[in-house]
Amino acid sequence: MAAIMGTHAWFAPWRDGLGLLLYPVEWLAALALGVVLGVAVGYPALRLRGIYLALATIAFVQVVGVAVLNLPIAGGAVGIFGIPQPFTTRLGYLWFFGPLFLFAMLLVHRLGTVGRGLPLLAIREDELAAGAMGVATTRNKVTAFVLGCALATVTGAMSAPLLNTWNARQGTFDASVTCLAYVLIGGSRSIWGPLCGAALLVGLPELLRPLQDSRMILNGLVLVIACVYLPRGIMGALAGLGKRLRAARSGAA
Repeated sequence: MAAIMGTHAWFAPWRDGLGLLLYPVEWLAALALGVVLGVAVGYPALRLRGIYLALATIAFVQVVGVAVLNLPIAGGAVGIFGIPQPFTTRLGYLWFFGPLFLFAMLLVHRLGTVGRGLPLLAIREDELAAGAMGVATTRNKVTAFVLGCALATVTGAMSAPLLNTWNARQGTFDASVTCLAYVLIGGSRSIWGPLCGAALLVGLPELLRPLQDSRMILNGLVLVIACVYLPRGIMGALAGLGKRLRAARSGAA
């Protein structure tokens, strides 16, 4: 959406009139689209469980990818190039991503502490038990899904000028698996877990770049080892280590 609004001739009068205000308008348009798609996909898909939910998610990603590849307005297989950039340096984009990051972290923190977020925690622990206690599991899962869609679409809209290009390959199933790996490696029980996993999985290939193609093998080994020996992720392992240290100090005292 942001790439189209920033380059297509239809939106040229808007771009000339709004100036830098075009970017917040792009974010709002992406947010609205994300919420609509989240509700439209969430209600039928999140009634499923287990492998059926995974298959439905994969199918939706493939359908969207094929649809975008055949839309001339989205650039087809070539994509969209020359997206207007508001900053001359990458550090300037901290004015975009910094407030969004703080808002997202505050939102996740509040969801874990206020009453409206407690049903989400109950569903995470045991969906069947939560439903037996009267929690509206489907409605709450759709709410979480829509919030995730909204944050993802706004992040994508902010990333369009940073990348200066967009094509359908940026939203493939591989990208979804990569984001899931961030959560699994870092740990899903802490708001810092996905950040830790993302920093590790993004930075590790760069640190191992001198090894050329062999670095991808080591990257895969890290994933396998972490999944086997750190089932709760890095932050979960650190939390467990901290509890054992405190217990040892209490016993020694």
